[in-house]
Amino acid sequence: MKGFIKNILWPTDFSGEGQEALLYAGLFAKTFSARITALHVVPDLSPAFYADNPIVEMELSRRMTTMNKTAQAQLLAIAKRRRIALKKVIVSEGSAAKKIVETAESEKADLIVMGKKGQSRLEKILIGSAASHVLRHSPVPVLVTKKRKPPRRIKTILVPTDFVKEEDAEREFAWKLAGGFGASLTFLYVLELFGHEFRMVDQMFRSALDKFQRRSHRGGRGISVSKDVIHAPHAAAGIDRYSREHRFDLIVMATCARGLGRFFLGSTTEKVISQTELPVFVLPPKYCT
Repeated sequence: MKGFIKNILWPTDFSGEGQEALLYAGLFAKTFSARITALHVVPDLSPAFYADNPIVEMELSRRMTTMNKTAQAQLLAIAKRRRIALKKVIVSEGSAAKKIVETAESEKADLIVMGKKGQSRLEKILIGSAASHVLRHSPVPVLVTKKRKPPRRIKTILVPTDFVKEEDAEREFAWKLAGGFGASLTFLYVLELFGHEFRMVDQMFRSALDKFQRRSHRGGRGISVSKDVIHAPHAAAGIDRYSREHRFDLIVMATCARGLGRFFLGSTTEKVISQTELPVFVLPPKYCT
């Protein structure tokens, strides 16, 4: 599976979670023989702050130059401490979310690896605004990580499914990731019980299992594949619970609107990212068309 992922973009705000994301970037780089580009975005100031004041403008320019040099030194120091080689170090100015997407495009990245949370109080509770924007606008898949030491190897991958055609790209990426890591795949369907009469559950379970039996999954030889159907009040809660109980290493999801809209970004996918302690490999909307 070498060549599947060639260039990885690692954006960081120097938070603990951002630095832990580098370990995942290193794991993916090692597995797929990819190179890592580091990115840090410093906020730029509106010209309104220094308009018609050349002295202030000069001082701000000097400070920005110093900040850029400091950030580059920090990025290199973090990579050295983690013993991970960087192909390139970029320090940019502007909106972090927008610059991440722009840099992924200009650097021809195949994957963005970033932490879930930002540094604000609200972002420490929910998915960070930068991560949320990137998930919606990224031209490439995004691996959203948490502040936890990654496993040395990814051996078990969970793929929530809803039996729709838009999931074809998701399954293809899951096969490639499993092939690269030598991991097993589990396709999971969550039967949402909210709003359903319990007397209908058995029939719905049989229907879901029947769909699994008819569904053919393309993949490579040697990849262990299992399928499961569970029930939960909501899909996100079921996915989170199942992934923890069975100790998966990675979740693969797409941001497509599916079925009754349960799996579109802002609903199940984003809720899973907010709740789970596992890294989530997310395919952005462009892969759903």
